[in-house]
Amino acid sequence: MTTSTTSESSASTPLIDLQGLVVSVRRRRRLWSALALLGLLAGAAIAIVLPPPPSAVTKVLVAHADDQPNDSGTLIRTDVQVLGTTRIAALALRSLNSPEKPEDFLRDYQGTGLTNNLMQIDVKGDTDAQAVERAKALADAFVADHVRRMRATAKAESDALLEQRDRMRTELVEVNKEIGNRSPDTDPQASASLESLFARRAELNSRIADFDERAADARTGTPQVVAGTQIVDDARAVPYSMPKAAATNAVIGLVLGLVVGIALAAVGVVVKDRPVLRRDIAAHLGASVITDLPRRSVLPWRRRRARVARERLTTSLARTVRGSAEAVSLLELGAARTAGGLALDIGRQLSAEGPVAVIDGLPGSQLSGHRPKPGDPAVIGGERAAAEPQQGLRLGVGSVAPGTAWTDLQYLGTQTVLVVRAGHGSAAWLHTVARQLADQRIPVIGVVLTDPDPRDRTDGTLWDGLHTALRGRSERQARPGGTARRAERQPMWAAHGADNDQEAR
Repeated sequence: MTTSTTSESSASTPLIDLQGLVVSVRRRRRLWSALALLGLLAGAAIAIVLPPPPSAVTKVLVAHADDQPNDSGTLIRTDVQVLGTTRIAALALRSLNSPEKPEDFLRDYQGTGLTNNLMQIDVKGDTDAQAVERAKALADAFVADHVRRMRATAKAESDALLEQRDRMRTELVEVNKEIGNRSPDTDPQASASLESLFARRAELNSRIADFDERAADARTGTPQVVAGTQIVDDARAVPYSMPKAAATNAVIGLVLGLVVGIALAAVGVVVKDRPVLRRDIAAHLGASVITDLPRRSVLPWRRRRARVARERLTTSLARTVRGSAEAVSLLELGAARTAGGLALDIGRQLSAEGPVAVIDGLPGSQLSGHRPKPGDPAVIGGERAAAEPQQGLRLGVGSVAPGTAWTDLQYLGTQTVLVVRAGHGSAAWLHTVARQLADQRIPVIGVVLTDPDPRDRTDGTLWDGLHTALRGRSERQARPGGTARRAERQPMWAAHGADNDQEAR
């Protein structure tokens, strides 16, 4: 039965709790806000400290003999690659009378195919004038090289066609000579041979005319390519506005920093696995959340709300300590200052009815080392608590942070209220706290959650934890034998603190 219940609960639990992930990432807003601010400042600083060099731009319309309406851009990409060769760079440097090496000049310009026949050339220089001059020289060098290559291609094609035509003419002369050497004859075979020669002569004449036409077409296409390849946008300097560039880079840096920060925060949340929602903390600790203590705020209405919540909690815990037959302790996890302040506030309320002593078990003796104020209860160090006789009520305050001496917690109180800061402890450590307290037979009567997420609307109540919760005290006091029933249900409470990899029995 336990195995089936465990399998059903694990099957219903999602791999990643998106609500908890969103809340945890929002709680780490300092991280991603700092990275976003850093990206914004870095982007603006780069635009100011490292401005781009002066540059110029020009556009060249490139005509091809093999242009097709459905071309996918192969020809213009070929032209871009040709522009990035040392031959074009050397031609441009030669026209500029520059001693710079073509290999070095290649790093200062680039071509971009805008359409199937339009190419843009971007060139850098030391000054705007030099950049414009370089762009014009590059465009002229490319146009001249492209025209030369197209003419060479057309001439080679025309020469090949004319060579084929000349071979056909030579064969035609031989066929005409053979026809002239034949005499009229009535022999059927001689007549058939003569007809074959006439057919061959007609075929040769047709092919010679075809080669003439194709050679003329090849020569005719070159003027169209030459006239179509031209500079359509003269070289001009690219304007640079530092404020605009700084604003653009700042926005880009802001977005990148924000994305990186959120990604790091999300990864950190998943890796560390620190619950922040009420329902998760209550489930891991096996105890219900009785109240929240919000973070201190500079806003007056939030400060008043936090003060009212603290006073209400102090009154409730003071009533619990006063009416309990067993010693009560406050154990903190990531909220030592809050736990110490609550202990002093509870002691002040109880001191009006009789002597009260606060046993300080916090690391570093934070309470016993401070200067008492009028009306403060007596604060006793943990090492002196056993030596001094007990007079009146005692309220222990300690810690369940890593490094805690678990066996000493029962001397602070046989029942406890946990003061836990949201997102401080990992799920594994919360399991450890619940398991260790169960081993010491210290029931957790409630959890005070500090610094909760203000948008958390989850329920932190364990409905099967009535035997230890504050809301079950009136029922136990009204029914006889309540203590015995609590002892009988103790194993059920201990099962709440079992670890994930340990079967609850």
